[in-house]
Amino acid sequence: MSRPVALVTGGGRGIGAAISDRLAADGYDVLLTYNLSSKPAEMIVDAIRERGDDALAVKVDCADEGEVGLLARHPWMARGIDVLILNHGIYNRVQSHKMTMDDLTATMKTNFEGAVSVWSAVQPYLTQEARMVVVGSQLSIRGSPHGADYSASKAALSAWARSLAQSLGPEGKRVNILAPGYVDTDLLSGDSAEKRAQREHEVPLQRVGSPEDMASTVSFLVGPDSSYITGAILHVNGGLYLP
Repeated sequence: MSRPVALVTGGGRGIGAAISDRLAADGYDVLLTYNLSSKPAEMIVDAIRERGDDALAVKVDCADEGEVGLLARHPWMARGIDVLILNHGIYNRVQSHKMTMDDLTATMKTNFEGAVSVWSAVQPYLTQEARMVVVGSQLSIRGSPHGADYSASKAALSAWARSLAQSLGPEGKRVNILAPGYVDTDLLSGDSAEKRAQREHEVPLQRVGSPEDMASTVSFLVGPDSSYITGAILHVNGGLYLP
């Protein structure tokens, strides 16, 4: 019997890599996408295969409809997609009062329109009870003084995903949103020791989250123990933000 298939966009590094690794361990064959660099994606694929599981990395710029179209014609699609994780994104850290229309257009094109594009392209291949998780952000609700474009894109993603949950529920498909807080990825790699300590102090659990914390939540959201959850925004932030 063949294993179910998970498609993870932005699956080669950070949160996406941890999700790819966890879903492979959970019994999925993982098709993951990357954009800028193949090396991190190849490393996670190698690690998954060394365990005896299967994964494949493909280059896809989710803001490019042509590349998304090629993804939809990938041979793995014929197997059916049981889990879709929309995780790709950019965050350019532009001060919100200095944001230009070009900044907003670029961020929305990748983070929001790219997610919709991938969804539209692979929708015909989703299995009857497919599960989908959109990786959003606490900033979709809180806003950000240095990322209004990012916050807006994640807010759009959340509203879109909750709308999908309502329309796809009768078909048996579930759609949920993961909203991370501070996570130890490349995004925080430029923090000084003082800034890192400040972040940890802000979090009631007194630590920054790990990519594996996010991956375990995704594992729950696509698994049988969450079978009555759809349209939810699950905040995983150590208590940093309690909506």
